Amino acid sequence: MVNCSPKMLDRTFSALADPTRRKILAELANGERCVTDLARPHRMSLPAVSKHLRVLERAGLVRRHRCGRVHSLKLETKPMQQAQAWIESYRRFWEQSFDRLDDYLKELQSKESSNEPKL
Repeated sequence: MVNCSPKMLDRTFSALADPTRRKILAELANGERCVTDLARPHRMSLPAVSKHLRVLERAGLVRRHRCGRVHSLKLETKPMQQAQAWIESYRRFWEQSFDRLDDYLKELQSKESSNEPKL
């Protein structure tokens, strides 16, 4: 299995669990944005959006930089890539397990059909 930091995976999945944060990440996928631009489409206060942004920052999913009074955020993909690699390793594990089960069931069916009396 992929060796990812459990704490980092927990933060990533926790951050991705909220629909508002996923929408913010989708906006940032189009390029760097300032906090007020990110807050505009959401029906919540600027401090509430800022809390969501801090969760995303702690998870390493966004990076903030400041130019005067303007705070801009940029998408960071590494945590999502690690989460995707972790998920992919389990997908491969389960696919291989199901393939082995399928092979076993086919083998059983083949033995049953060869043991059936011919009429």
